[in-house]
Amino acid sequence: MTVPDRPTAQAVPQGRAQLSLFARNFFKHPRMLGSIIPSSPFLVRRLLSRVDWERARVIVEYGPGVGTITREILRRMHPEATLVVLETNEDFVAFLERALPDPRLQVVKGSAETVQAELERLGLPAADHVLAGIPFSTMPTTSRQRILEDTRASLAPQGSLLIYQFSSRVRSDLQRVFNEVESDFEPWNILPARLYYCHR
Repeated sequence: MTVPDRPTAQAVPQGRAQLSLFARNFFKHPRMLGSIIPSSPFLVRRLLSRVDWERARVIVEYGPGVGTITREILRRMHPEATLVVLETNEDFVAFLERALPDPRLQVVKGSAETVQAELERLGLPAADHVLAGIPFSTMPTTSRQRILEDTRASLAPQGSLLIYQFSSRVRSDLQRVFNEVESDFEPWNILPARLYYCHR
């Protein structure tokens, strides 16, 4: 029987710092984060199961926070792929730059509304996958619509938007913008999450 690795002495304080930073920012910006703790491993695994790791060369993540999903993307993605994360929170940007020194990672202080412009600025082609857990349901309607339309335009022909939400209210917007929208559910998360896989 394989004994699971124990966290190192260094990893435990780092994990606590990560949770503390996330919680502090939740209380400062609850409408931006949606949950007081990062995503569960079950949710992360279900979300990432739809990524074509062998083919994907450009992956984008909106609102990476303290990098719970970011770390797993970097662990799985191709050595020649690039991950662009768009984060508006300066504390999270500084944390990601310090905690994840991976040359494949581009940390951008910016909004999901500018994804096309950021890909062009970085000299990257269209995205194979965009992943997000940003709370679409609490956004102003115009911002939500702008992000979804710009995301669709930034995707490669076979690209997809993969998101998780704690409300089903965004589904009708997704169906207006994308040709195909699949839904899924992950109960093992705080809060239980709805997942949507959207294709151009």
